[in-house]
Amino acid sequence: MAKDPLITLTDIGRKYVIGAETIHALKSVTLSINKGEFVALMGPSGSGKSTLMNILGCLDTPTKGVYVLNGKHVSEMTDSELAEVRNQEIGFVFQTFNLLPRSSSLENVALPLVYAGVGRSSREDIAQKALESVGLGNRVHHKPNELSGGQRQRVAVARALVNNPSIILADEPTGNLDTKTSVEIMGLLEEIHSKGNTIILVTHEEDIAQHAHRIVRMRDGLIENDYLNENIKTVSPRLEGMKMKGSDFEKIE
Repeated sequence: MAKDPLITLTDIGRKYVIGAETIHALKSVTLSINKGEFVALMGPSGSGKSTLMNILGCLDTPTKGVYVLNGKHVSEMTDSELAEVRNQEIGFVFQTFNLLPRSSSLENVALPLVYAGVGRSSREDIAQKALESVGLGNRVHHKPNELSGGQRQRVAVARALVNNPSIILADEPTGNLDTKTSVEIMGLLEEIHSKGNTIILVTHEEDIAQHAHRIVRMRDGLIENDYLNENIKTVSPRLEGMKMKGSDFEKIE
């Protein structure tokens, strides 16, 4: 682990004023995450989990407190500055995939590189390699409606990786997938983590959270519990000694 935390939150709070009512979605959250960690963020509805995820992902700003991401003070940035940090530092994987329906896998994966100002030839090469890294080198010209749910999520993972971000923020990444495909996606995230990537997994599913090496539980806008997972769940024994290819796994010879 890195000596200096990748993420440092100090006394982070977020309140919303709706008419005469003030809602304290986050009361006071202090949290550090090191480079290379695999953290699951859990909590029931209303716990502040989604609000914290939005702040971590620079989609929202705190009402109070300090947020430092990779040495950058982001808690008081403007919207345009936040957009730049999002594109450079964070790779997002969403439950609903968020792919452009009329664009190919390659075009979807290359999109963050367009915003980063990377030339067409270079971004296509980078996007191709990202798709190959998630086992979709043979699906580069397919559009989302020509892919299975698991393949679409892997396109989303490749897009999250393409800018070599500081963190991968996965918001309920298996929420729209069946059990078999969920196992494949969690296996992919484990593989990505094993290469040194930092992953923050937001989930309400206990069995999905158990893949993480650290679990942070929230309740009523506060961190209720933060502990190392001593019983880390990996992909099913069926996938041991296996590698991904296309939409399935094959045995390594």
